[in-house]
Amino acid sequence: MPELPEVETTRRGLAPHLVGQRVTGVVLRRPDLRWPIPGDVAARLPGARIEAVRRRAKYLLLDTAAGSALLHLGMSGSLRVLPPSTPVGVHDHVDLALGSGQVLRFNDPRRFGCLLWQAPGQVHPLLRGLGPEPLPPDGDEHGHAGAATPVGGSPPGVAIDTPGDALFSGDYLYARSRGRRAPVKVFLMDQRIVVGIGNIYVAEALFSAGVAPLRAAGRVSRERYGRIASEVQRILRHAIARGGTTLRDFLSPDGAPGYFEQELSAYGRGGQPCPRCARPLSHAVVAQRATVWCGHCQR
Repeated sequence: MPELPEVETTRRGLAPHLVGQRVTGVVLRRPDLRWPIPGDVAARLPGARIEAVRRRAKYLLLDTAAGSALLHLGMSGSLRVLPPSTPVGVHDHVDLALGSGQVLRFNDPRRFGCLLWQAPGQVHPLLRGLGPEPLPPDGDEHGHAGAATPVGGSPPGVAIDTPGDALFSGDYLYARSRGRRAPVKVFLMDQRIVVGIGNIYVAEALFSAGVAPLRAAGRVSRERYGRIASEVQRILRHAIARGGTTLRDFLSPDGAPGYFEQELSAYGRGGQPCPRCARPLSHAVVAQRATVWCGHCQR
C-alpha cells in the first residue's frame, strides 16, 4: 500500500494541475470502489472550483466551496492528469473533467481505494480521531501550526480535525507511550498516535535510531524517542524528495517510479548483512507485519 511519501508525492504532482481549475463534469464508470461512491460526488462537484489539494494521513482531499472529494489510493490506485482523448482502461473507474480540458483519472485495479465526500464544515468519520502529522505543513518546517493540520494548506471554511494542539516530537511520543506494553513498532504505526508512518518507514526509522522494534513502547526513554522522531522526519523528507518508495503498484503522477527503495537499510532485508555491523538481520512477523531489525545495533 502506498505510504505517506507516495501520497505526498502524488499530492505535490497533482496540485499545480488541479488548484484553480473548475470541475466541468464527473464520470463514474462503476458505483463503488472499496465503498459506494456517494451521490454528492457527481451532484456537487460539477461547476465547483478546486481551491486546494490537501493530504491528511494517507488520504487526499480536493477542496471546493461545495465540499471536499476524499480519495484513498488503496493498494493499487493511481491518479493521472490526462488528455480526455486518452483511451479508457478496464480499471479506469473515475474521471473528473477539468476546465483546462484535461481529466483527472482514477485507476484502481484492486478497488481497495475510495472516493468519498466531506461536506463543508465537517470532518469525514475516516479522518476523525487521527493523530498529528509527522511532518509540519508546507512552509512551516518548525511545526508552529498544529501538527494535525492537513498538509497542503486549507482554504477558509474547511474543517480540520485537530486533536488538541499536539505536535509530533520525541516528547509527544514519550508522553503517549507511558504504560504501554505493545511493541514500539506497533505503537508508532497506530494512526491515533501519529498518522501515515507505515511498515517501511517505521522499520527504517527504528533502525536509524538504534531502537529494537520489539521493545515495549513504555520502556523507551524520552531521549530515544527524540531520536526516533528525528529519524522519522528525516527519512520521510528524504523519501518524499526521492519520489517515495518503489512499490509494485505505485507510480507517481508523471508515470515515473520512486527511487527510495534502493536505499532501504532494514525493510525487506531479513537475513541479509546489517549495513552497520554486517551481522545477519533478524526478521519476524509482528502484528501481522514483516519486521526486520539488527539484534546487535538495535536495543
